[in-house]
Amino acid sequence: MNLGLWGVLAIVALVAVVVFATLAFVFVRRLLIRAPVPMGEEVGSIFGVVRKLRKREPMSDDELALAKQVVADRGSLMAFSIPATLFSLGCFYVFGSLEHLHGATPSERTFLGVIPMLTSTNLTLRLLMSARLKGRLQTQPKTPPAALHAPH
Repeated sequence: MNLGLWGVLAIVALVAVVVFATLAFVFVRRLLIRAPVPMGEEVGSIFGVVRKLRKREPMSDDELALAKQVVADRGSLMAFSIPATLFSLGCFYVFGSLEHLHGATPSERTFLGVIPMLTSTNLTLRLLMSARLKGRLQTQPKTPPAALHAPH
């Protein structure tokens, strides 16, 4: 078997896909077996809590608990295995296509693997932005329980 540079890189990318996909599976499995925060079951609640945290708006104890859980989940190193899997999959496609061509001129189809690579970069940046909110959790103002039920 005579592998060129692209073939070796394709094999390395495939190994990375398997490793990162396994880590992502373990991470998602841990999230699924964990007891959920009651407020986290509502549709759109995570988006609302993260928005409040970004704007430093007061939050109730339930919202604060959900925000801590979301920030901890998104800041976990295992969470980054999901975009790493996508990136490695894109690399595998590109390198495998280049190896298959054996030096011929690549077409647009060869570079379709760039799409998951860009997607994973966007996902990684969003995870990093969410992880930065960890510092705001310490200074987050809490809403007194009486103010939550007061008429506006």
